[in-house]
Amino acid sequence: MTEIPGPRSRELQGRRAAAVPPGVGSVLPVYVTDAGGGVVVDVDGNSLIDFGSGIAVTSVGNANPRVAERVKAQADRFTHTCFMVAPYESYVRVCENLNRITPGDHEKRSFLVNSGAEAVENAVKIARYATGRQAVVVFDHGYHGRTLLTMTLTAKSMPYKHGFGPYAPEVYRMPLAYPFRWPSGPENCGPEAAAQAIDQISKQIGAQSVAAVVVEPIQGEGGFIEPAPGFLPAIAEFCRDNGIVFVADEVQTGFARTGDLFASEHEGIVPDIVVTAKGIAGGLPLAGVTGRAEIMDKVHGGGLGGTYGGNPLACEAALAVLEEIEEGKLTERAHRIGEVMLPRLRALAERHPAIGDVRGRGAMIAIELVREGTKEPDPALTAEIARRCHAQGLLVLTAGTYGNVLRFLPPLVIPEHLLVEGLDVLEAALAG
Repeated sequence: MTEIPGPRSRELQGRRAAAVPPGVGSVLPVYVTDAGGGVVVDVDGNSLIDFGSGIAVTSVGNANPRVAERVKAQADRFTHTCFMVAPYESYVRVCENLNRITPGDHEKRSFLVNSGAEAVENAVKIARYATGRQAVVVFDHGYHGRTLLTMTLTAKSMPYKHGFGPYAPEVYRMPLAYPFRWPSGPENCGPEAAAQAIDQISKQIGAQSVAAVVVEPIQGEGGFIEPAPGFLPAIAEFCRDNGIVFVADEVQTGFARTGDLFASEHEGIVPDIVVTAKGIAGGLPLAGVTGRAEIMDKVHGGGLGGTYGGNPLACEAALAVLEEIEEGKLTERAHRIGEVMLPRLRALAERHPAIGDVRGRGAMIAIELVREGTKEPDPALTAEIARRCHAQGLLVLTAGTYGNVLRFLPPLVIPEHLLVEGLDVLEAALAG
């Protein structure tokens, strides 16, 4: 309806500049009035196709009727009591569901917090308590949050860490199996990267000093890097053999996003602790920590919790989301999204040498852009392609340690014609 951003969005952007610090960024400064079904509508009446889902949050849609109805009904009853003061059934039901659906048939316990970063911090707390050890191992290109500890766990300096130190102690970073950039080629990547990581852990830290290994089964902000086959199972086996808690950060990969309910399932990995957030509650702030009962039960009474953790509105939303995923067969829908997007993107890569890699699973897909004839990252071209997409009404996100990845996270409920139309816009943007 107007240029993007339009006049009303620009006006609001001026008000924002006077009220909000510039450190809080926005991918696309259009101000939203309505959203749902793979479409975002702004204050100027523009309708944009949504390939971001609020960074993998609104997988069941921005205004899913089942979620909205459950939240409204709960708001009429009560909005808060604090589960640690006066508990309620919906919190227990969410935990029961997490115990049921996360990988593994062992006895589990779950508790609820507000964000992915908070969940990761709690996973580390629990692992340290249960093992009596301090060291935590993470991987190149990983992203785990913006708090002091999770910022330390995160690999990328700018914008997440720069100027915010000193960082938390006893965190060690290991190489990741990054197939596109592995020196000896993708076919050797999995076993070689695992051997390197295990060797470095053993020599530099000592396995007996490691409380936890924290890893994303597919890296999110790092560039949708899917570790080469065999890497994660080898790391999980090393953890199991040495009494190390294997923590799967499924914040972005969970709840059907990759075509499995959890990305760990792809190679049959059973984590000791699974961390969830983002897609869990249809846009309401909620996160979960689910782990082996013998680990979770070790923490003393009062050692876990928080005032807002497991807010009743968010719990009702989560129960609705889980029903929607299971009854709506959204894991199958994620597979279908991949079947539509990946062949089209691979065909584009054949025509555009700047696309160095096409990767991903289900509805978690990315292209990595490089200077033609090399693997040198091209963040300037990536930003320009994103700008062209935004100008034509397609909301896409950038990512990657080098800022050269376009990532696609359409809602799992997006109609196929919008998926195709969005890919048409991307194709035109790549053509210039």
